[in-house]
Amino acid sequence: MLVDSHCHLDFPQLIADIDGVVARAEVAGVGMMLTISTALSRFDKVLAIAERYDNIYCTVGVHPHEAEAEPDTVARQLIERAKHPKVVGIGETGLDYFYEHSPRDIQQHVFREHIKAARDTGLPLIVHTRDADDDTARILAEEMGQGAFPGLIHCFSSSRELAEKSVKLGLYISISGIATFKKAEDLRDTIRALPIDRLLVETDSPYLAPIPFRGKDNEPSFVVHTANTVAGLKDLSPEQLAARTTENFLRLFTKVPRP
Repeated sequence: MLVDSHCHLDFPQLIADIDGVVARAEVAGVGMMLTISTALSRFDKVLAIAERYDNIYCTVGVHPHEAEAEPDTVARQLIERAKHPKVVGIGETGLDYFYEHSPRDIQQHVFREHIKAARDTGLPLIVHTRDADDDTARILAEEMGQGAFPGLIHCFSSSRELAEKSVKLGLYISISGIATFKKAEDLRDTIRALPIDRLLVETDSPYLAPIPFRGKDNEPSFVVHTANTVAGLKDLSPEQLAARTTENFLRLFTKVPRP
């Protein structure tokens, strides 16, 4: 069984055919999906999907792009929503200095509030980082010094240095379809160097469809192609990679019942 550890099933490209998306994932061997919250204002729609399907879980959080729209997000709001049995993680949150849809100081404030919620609940923090390696590493280290919390860097495409710092902090690394792209050799080198017991796979669908679907809307069934690429990089069979990454997911997301 494979797990798509990060998808956005509430986004228009996927919700329009949600039953088909879920069915195709199951046929492909994707036995579990984690649909990710990007704004508290849309959380109810994310939760409704998780409630509808037995093998789908969700998170609660505010994406850095949405931080300016929801700057008053505090840990208490996240903690309260995380009491629901289908909410198994906090995020996605973090820093995005590539698009900077929200001011950096607001992004950092909202990021730290999510970390407080992860620390309080014990639920994993899902971190988005783009062109913000130094501040991401600094904030994670500062906050970890205030008290440990579980988490992962999702859709990893940053430097090997950030990957290694994150692993040293106890975090996991989630690999998306970017690993299949022709120009992603640096990322593939990083994947080769990382310990297998810290790796997850994801789609980040509807974005970043792996080869051979690049340019199309991504969906959870396509995580098989990313997983096969990672398996080759780690000298594992696809079945071994699926077993290892699923075990890693269940070890990190402890609120998810084991199948």
